[in-house]
Amino acid sequence: MLARAQYHSLQRLATLPDDVAVWPTHGAGSFCSAPPRAERTSTIGREKATNALLRATDEDAFVAELLDSLGSYPSYFLRLAEINRYGPILDREPALRPLDAAHVSRLLAADAIAIDVRPVPEYAAGHIPGALSIPFRPAFASWLGWLAPPDSPLIIVHGTHQRPAEIAWQAAKIGYDNLAGEIDGGMAAWAASGHPMIRTKLDRPNEIASRRVLDVRQDSEFAAGHLPGATHIELGDLPDRPAELPDEPTVVVCAHGERAAGGASLLERAGHTDVTVLVGGPDDWARDTGRSLESGT
Repeated sequence: MLARAQYHSLQRLATLPDDVAVWPTHGAGSFCSAPPRAERTSTIGREKATNALLRATDEDAFVAELLDSLGSYPSYFLRLAEINRYGPILDREPALRPLDAAHVSRLLAADAIAIDVRPVPEYAAGHIPGALSIPFRPAFASWLGWLAPPDSPLIIVHGTHQRPAEIAWQAAKIGYDNLAGEIDGGMAAWAASGHPMIRTKLDRPNEIASRRVLDVRQDSEFAAGHLPGATHIELGDLPDRPAELPDEPTVVVCAHGERAAGGASLLERAGHTDVTVLVGGPDDWARDTGRSLESGT
């Protein structure tokens, strides 16, 4: 129904003069943005000349093409509509409450989940067993809403250079008010208290020959080019599918490493014991090894 309403909206917009500026509501890379182009603005004339959706022959053709162009989307989208309708409950400024390591340990022993937002190298060097790696970056809120349950207490692990208030705001804007707090003193305090830590190895392209490759990128990215023989499960689907993968040496791959670290953390939570993360992505692997990528699904 919404796709058909959008068709009629576009037909009205297309009657505007060609020089009218178009300012998209979402930038490239957003899960709300169908086209991957990086331009921030356009014009009516340019869109009429280049946008395939505006060249659809009729309403049914438009709907079919629009829906086919959409990939997977974060699961929190299904919950956020109701939150947007009534507005989030913000009776205080979003913040992370400091928790000592002993308190954090007790929460984790119940049903809390540690969310490690540090850059991948810091996470890989040592993290709480079972922590989810969701590096803090522009896409942080999307991946938090996709990978972390909205009804379990979440404990944030961040680096000294990261701002706790901004992390809390990014969670609050998608309706995540289940942040229990942060580890007071970070991973240094956790380690000093004698609590366990584990490491995740970062692999270079020439180190993965004997490992199964798990590619966690979107379908379109995988089809465009992937390592030969790679298994493909989108990161957003992985929380429900780790049992499909046997516990054997596995390297997780994405485009740069952030999503791969998230995938590796999900496998570790599911009990996999020999998981590594590829430094870089398939293009880096092809360049460093001199081998060709496969295309298609």
